[in-house]
Amino acid sequence: MTDTTVALVVAQYNASVTERMEEAARGAADERGVAVAEAVDVPGVYDTPLVADRLARRDDIDAVAVIGAVVTGDTDHDRVIADTTAQKLSAISLDRDTPVTFGVAGPGMSGAEARERVEKGAEAVNAAVDLLEALDDV
Repeated sequence: MTDTTVALVVAQYNASVTERMEEAARGAADERGVAVAEAVDVPGVYDTPLVADRLARRDDIDAVAVIGAVVTGDTDHDRVIADTTAQKLSAISLDRDTPVTFGVAGPGMSGAEARERVEKGAEAVNAAVDLLEALDDV
């Protein structure tokens, strides 16, 4: 898509996973012919909605891909984080009329399982571009 720009919001918690996810996201953007206009690092997945919302407001951003990894712990905290974040990001996408995609590995997985899912970064960018293309037809 010519002149299409995406922004990345990258959670730094579990950076050994999310750094690789960002690489996969950038690779997918290159393959799809879209520019990564900006990449913003945030502390964790739970922190992504505020930055995603600000980016979705910008005229120079066509879509936002959120990247992160939520691994399981001794409590259900991972599910709370993932569920809350997914709901907030969906609301931002609807409120801003801008695709905001959820490239988050987890919840309910170990760090090793999350490392096996680094392609979630590419999937988030591909979903954003696919959604932009679908919206062109609506």
